[in-house]
Amino acid sequence: MIGQAQGCGLKGGGVVQVLYVDDNELNRKLMRSMLEAAGIPMAEAENAEAGLALIGAVDFDLVLMDLRMPGMDGLAAIRKIRARRDAKAHVPIIVVTAETASDIRRQAEAAGADDLLHKPVQIQTLFETVSRVLAPA
Repeated sequence: MIGQAQGCGLKGGGVVQVLYVDDNELNRKLMRSMLEAAGIPMAEAENAEAGLALIGAVDFDLVLMDLRMPGMDGLAAIRKIRARRDAKAHVPIIVVTAETASDIRRQAEAAGADDLLHKPVQIQTLFETVSRVLAPA
């Protein structure tokens, strides 16, 4: 679960722990292959509840969150993360969605997401977005 940040163009080359929450196994495999190509192994969860449990157990540097999943959706999961009373409430979150509603970015930001990627995710866009979200303020 640990990768070098320099693999995705991040300044400082620090260690990065990434969690991808998506109910679609193919989407998780594709994301894993893109991240691992940059030397960033990925933890994964097949639903929001499992993702929340992992976040409780591991200090992730970044969460990639699908929106439409059975049971709890990604927006609800993001709100639960942001409602935490510990440092994990501030983990950067990038929504990864096939949703095309015109206000989906606004909904994601209102829930607490830091950015949004549309599926199918392009590798260059993924690394640009990850680098921007994880860049020091």
